[in-house]
Amino acid sequence: MLKQNLIALQTIVRKEWIRITRIWLQTLIPPVITMALYFLIFGELVGKQIGNIGEFTYIEFIVPGLIMMSVITSSYNNVVSSFYSSKFMKYIEELLVSPTSPYTIVLGYTLGGVVRGLFVGFLVTLTSMFFTNLRIYNPFVIIVTIILTSILFSLGGFLNSLFAKSFDDVTIIPTFVLTPLTYLGGIFYSVKRLPEFWQIVSYANPILYMVNSFRYGFLGISDVSIIFSLSLLFIISAFLFIFNVKLMERGYGIRS
Repeated sequence: MLKQNLIALQTIVRKEWIRITRIWLQTLIPPVITMALYFLIFGELVGKQIGNIGEFTYIEFIVPGLIMMSVITSSYNNVVSSFYSSKFMKYIEELLVSPTSPYTIVLGYTLGGVVRGLFVGFLVTLTSMFFTNLRIYNPFVIIVTIILTSILFSLGGFLNSLFAKSFDDVTIIPTFVLTPLTYLGGIFYSVKRLPEFWQIVSYANPILYMVNSFRYGFLGISDVSIIFSLSLLFIISAFLFIFNVKLMERGYGIRS
């Protein structure tokens, strides 16, 4: 059984990788172009008007957050679109009738989202080097944060795809939840500069902790505790994984 599930896991991840590279004009290039525009407009043009944030230029300050934004959206979109397509086109039934365990299915699609998220993050990081010199303060924090974040949002995309009953349902969460939380997650500003009320509201946004942990890895500055942030990412990811597996075991959203 273990060998069968390992083969199934490898197959799912391989399928996801082939899908990502086959339609690379849709999966890899758009986030790179979008982030390049952010670097140009906010970093070079607007940033010169804003000036420095502490000892760092504005573009140095926002680059980690923009890389994280690309990882979040790519990881989430990959899983929600891929798994919902498998439901819509009925080939999820091939997995359901096989001896593949729910754990393996959730893990396989999650790893597929992680692969795309990390690859896009790498491409965006390379692109950012044309606009600024990247500093690296703590590579361990960078690696752990980006992996946990991509896992978390891959699992979030899987959950969205389980509940989705139409293609409209696939876009509701990214449009009305994920995008506002991302823009209000401290990418373009330090929460310490906000009024006290809005600081309290910002601390309820989980993306704030991801962005600040990632920024700490590059610049050594953060508005929140790094240990708390990484612990929070791990706990939420573990909860989402278990929750997705339980839903799969019950056949929620995949069996009529």
